[in-house]
Amino acid sequence: MREYYDQGRELTRLAESRGQLEFERTKEIILRCLPDPPAVVADIGGGPGRYSLWLAQLGYRVLHRDLIPLHVRQLREAAGGNPRIQTAVGDARQLDLPDESVDAVLLLGPLYHLDRRGDRVRALAQAQRIVRRGGPVFAAAISRWATRMDAILRLRAYERLSGVEAELEAIERTGRLPPFYPGSFCGYLHRPGQLRAEVAAGGLRVIDLVCVEGAAYLLDDLPDRLCDDNARRVVMETARALERVPELLGVGPHLLVTAREPASQPAR
Repeated sequence: MREYYDQGRELTRLAESRGQLEFERTKEIILRCLPDPPAVVADIGGGPGRYSLWLAQLGYRVLHRDLIPLHVRQLREAAGGNPRIQTAVGDARQLDLPDESVDAVLLLGPLYHLDRRGDRVRALAQAQRIVRRGGPVFAAAISRWATRMDAILRLRAYERLSGVEAELEAIERTGRLPPFYPGSFCGYLHRPGQLRAEVAAGGLRVIDLVCVEGAAYLLDDLPDRLCDDNARRVVMETARALERVPELLGVGPHLLVTAREPASQPAR
């Protein structure tokens, strides 16, 4: 994981075509339940801070934490001393933030890279600990079938990576995505029902679970469509229309849960 992120690829990923679709859809899903500014939002595992910068522009105060020092340095440089953004190196499983100190939590990266269930539940429990009563927690996961759909079907990785198809059975059975070459992406891939169960185990109640991009990320001409207003509208409306269809939840690369504390949660 560190080898992949230390290459700095994450800095521009969300500005690229498929990253744009992920970014725009994730923003609109978050805004459905995000408290109004100037609320305090914890961006945990926030990478180089694309969402932190967006939130600060909207008037939110953002507490950003990421495990990769490069990402923290990149955000500090991009923020240029913006007083609404505070960033530091931190581990989602053991946060340095006080109990009930933020109004919302973004957990848009950590679940990708914690391949032990106990660690994922711990990260979710930390989010539950730091959010104030009633505040939303947004947790993203990668679909269990993303490797087959994206790397194999769309990118035809089988043409340049010998034996990659033979890995699919183990990946889809265990959820563990190994690095296929030095510096390649690796991580953990979720089934929708499994993600729901882990969120509950972290002390949270699932309010919504959606597929972020849908099948549009498979389109060869997606960059062109996103540059055309009418075609972009169709892409976005299709993603919205299909986002909760149970049979299609895993077809897109990203799942996004919106969660809160259960109403019966005991006093902290």
